[in-house]
Amino acid sequence: MVETVGLVLHPRRDSKEAIDAIVEWSRTRGVTVLGLPDEVGRIDCSAVAVDAATLARRADLLVSLGGDGTMLRTLRMGAERTTPVLGVNLGKLGFLAEIDVAELPPALTAIDDHAFTVEPRMAVRAGLPDGRRVTAFNDIALVRTPGDRLAAVSVTVQDSPFVSYSSDAVIVATSTGSTAYNFSAGGPIVSPLVEGFIVVPSAAHSSFSRALLLSPEESVRLDLLPVSGRLAVEVDGTVAGHLSPGDRLAVTAVRAAGRVVRLGTTTFYERARRKLRVSGSAEVDGESQ
Repeated sequence: MVETVGLVLHPRRDSKEAIDAIVEWSRTRGVTVLGLPDEVGRIDCSAVAVDAATLARRADLLVSLGGDGTMLRTLRMGAERTTPVLGVNLGKLGFLAEIDVAELPPALTAIDDHAFTVEPRMAVRAGLPDGRRVTAFNDIALVRTPGDRLAAVSVTVQDSPFVSYSSDAVIVATSTGSTAYNFSAGGPIVSPLVEGFIVVPSAAHSSFSRALLLSPEESVRLDLLPVSGRLAVEVDGTVAGHLSPGDRLAVTAVRAAGRVVRLGTTTFYERARRKLRVSGSAEVDGESQ
């Protein structure tokens, strides 16, 4: 039973239509709707404003209203309790959002009828030098600072040194994040159901530039070499800190750190074809050459 719904809104996109549908659905079922003060405060609605910790603790279902960025933020917010997240797309087609606004009323009915599945999503986690721990559902990336030297990073897997990359960035991506920064760096597209994570350099200047696909049981350590520039640590695209030559970052996988509500309206491969503009196979005339 869903007794409390938590809303997470895109900072700019118009979400009033979606919120009105959720509030009306909740009113007829005695469901409490929570939202963050700075988000629901800008919209005239009856959602109860609470802080992020309270929202994450109390919500039985989190609803992300926005795009993939909002969805990733919602997944991180609900990671401690692995609260299911329903993604509602308010803009261009994304990979993570399940439905568009027009599909929200039947989606809420499907949730009433338990006509949905919950898909687990793996995350990657690391401890920063200042003691903070960060969790990403797409990727953790060590990124070159503009105007500074390249990222010179030694990659060690399971305490066994493997390769050193010289590149613009070194990315540690989940299967979910394989269609994000990893994809632009030339890494593989990976089904979100695959439990594994990827280490890949972006714009590599070293002779070895292949991606590594690791199992969740393996750990990876990234050491900044003395010749490296100062690097930004980006967590799902947001700068969380910086590393200097001599610093290191240990990254591990977290199984089922998040859960995404799926209604069966589209598949990952349908979304990938549209978002990445994958064309059909090359024409073959069948004649021998």
